[in-house]
Amino acid sequence: MSMESKSIGQKVRQARKKTKLSQDKLARLADVAYNTIVKIESGENPNPTVETIKKIANALGVEIGDLIK
Repeated sequence: MSMESKSIGQKVRQARKKTKLSQDKLARLADVAYNTIVKIESGENPNPTVETIKKIANALGVEIGDLIK
């Protein structure tokens, strides 16, 4: 599966695992609720706000475009 065909949640999960962070640790680093990370990764929240994605991207050390393209 190419990166373009992956959902935002799949991209977040992939980047998180690459950096060896738990969902809880990512939530704390991004200053978002743990439940928010879980819902994004599971697809329950397929359209998180730009602000949330920006915080997650910063915490993961990736560009926001890497997660939303």
